Amino acid sequence: MEERKFIADGESERSRLDVFLAQKCSDLSRSRIQKLIKDGHALVNGKTVKPNFPVSEGDEIRLSIPELKELEIIPQEIPFQVVYEDADLMVVNKPQGMVVHPAAGNYEGTLVNALLHYCRDLSGINGVLRPGIVHRIDKDTSGLLLVAKNDFAHQGLAEQIKEHSLTRVYRAIVHGNIPEPAGVIDAPIGRHPIQRKKMAVVLKNSKRAVTHYRVLERFREYTYIEAKLETGRTHQIRVHMNYLGYPVVGDPLYGPKKCKFNLKGQVLHAAVIGFIHPRTGDYLEFEAPLPAYFQTLLDRLRKGN
Repeated sequence: MEERKFIADGESERSRLDVFLAQKCSDLSRSRIQKLIKDGHALVNGKTVKPNFPVSEGDEIRLSIPELKELEIIPQEIPFQVVYEDADLMVVNKPQGMVVHPAAGNYEGTLVNALLHYCRDLSGINGVLRPGIVHRIDKDTSGLLLVAKNDFAHQGLAEQIKEHSLTRVYRAIVHGNIPEPAGVIDAPIGRHPIQRKKMAVVLKNSKRAVTHYRVLERFREYTYIEAKLETGRTHQIRVHMNYLGYPVVGDPLYGPKKCKFNLKGQVLHAAVIGFIHPRTGDYLEFEAPLPAYFQTLLDRLRKGN
């Protein structure tokens, strides 16, 4: 285990501990530092504290960095589409129904299992279970996802996500007929106060969430929309559209209990992703066409109209 020791100076007065350590440890992402603190690997004057602990001049800060565990996830030959690839990163098109990374009770059949079979060089920032994973999309959401092959690329892409400069555009079919051509949903999202598996628009223990949407096509009881993320909260589009009264069709968590279509999950597709390449500085943008499950429903609604 690696040990690092710091003494806070006057310039660090009242800085958050996670911010202080992120400035001192440029080789570690802030998210990893926050996890180390939460796991008790950071001591301030010999005591464990929270990531937002305010540092004072003269504080002794010790950070313990455990050695990376040997990878226990089994590489599996699972087909997936690589839209773009270079020495630093990949853009992949995840099919509906595939989990992004392993979790308790679900260690096989994920995108990470497939990635490890395809490419052994992945960033280790997010730990053993999420190598290379910069951001996620839900199991039953299809579409484009960024994968980092090294820590340099991971940190550069994660910074763009943090700054909300990444372009992420989704397509969805929602219940109801949205009257206005476009709109902005600016409503904070946090854990549902009662149903802990769900997220919700709440004021307490929440983060700002902003979704820009526009209508692409209207049907009798449904609307085909495009949604652009300004922020990237868990289930953001699903929660925001439900909050407006237009839940995503097929959504098992936020939509109606009964759906007249034979669907395996929400009709939500990450269609466009754009970013500045961490190494070259070039802006790259990619688009994935609608998958079969989405296009089939769209064609059916058009015939119904």
